[in-house]
Amino acid sequence: MNTISLTVIVPVFNEEGCLKRFTEAMDAFLEQTPVPTQVLFVNDGSTDNSLAQIKEICQQKTGYSYLALNRNYGLSTAIKAGIDTIQTTHIGYIDSDLQTSPLDFMLFFEHLPHHEMVIGIRAKRKDTFVKKISSKIANGFRRYMINDGIVDTGCPLKIMDSDYARRVPFFDGMHRFFPALIQLQGGKVKQLPVQHFERYAGYSKYHLFNRLWGPLNDTFAFRWMRKRYINYTVAEEFMNQPVANGQF
Repeated sequence: MNTISLTVIVPVFNEEGCLKRFTEAMDAFLEQTPVPTQVLFVNDGSTDNSLAQIKEICQQKTGYSYLALNRNYGLSTAIKAGIDTIQTTHIGYIDSDLQTSPLDFMLFFEHLPHHEMVIGIRAKRKDTFVKKISSKIANGFRRYMINDGIVDTGCPLKIMDSDYARRVPFFDGMHRFFPALIQLQGGKVKQLPVQHFERYAGYSKYHLFNRLWGPLNDTFAFRWMRKRYINYTVAEEFMNQPVANGQF
């Protein structure tokens, strides 16, 4: 555990009603985490007061940083921007809507030495019927089409090895296939039940159409990409010094 360090990426789009309470929940986790941990907010072009609140949090608290994208790009891009920025050995991901608890990350640490990703399974989901049934259909279709064995790929509670995360082939909708993309590299994925709560404030950015059509459409894109994915392992390496001043 001493060799592990963690950055938790928190994508934010118009979550001004949740950020104060979310930070309180994250503080409770930061007080208990057994590894060096920091938090990176990625403001995805919020049009409310979210960015101002994020700046205030980061100015008042150590361990909190932020990126602010120039417009709203979507969840996959926000996660990629965070991955491109962090320097720690592991990357965490959680939404700021308080439907999952940062404290459940504590369950993940014992599995990190043996798995390249640990992901939550939202037990006893506190969602609307439409949200539950659309998620069930999308998850079932994905498992049938790509056979990844992942119960709840949309659970916004993940920790992954940074090297594997950086090698993920990114595309719009990538966040729906993160576990499968880690498996594609030969990584092992552990799934654990985690708590789930009703949304604290604000509203979901997804509706029935993009909860179903987006995952179904992206599943075909993933199948196409998987057939053409390049993966390799270096057996040996020797890198000589560059030639100085053009002299041999």
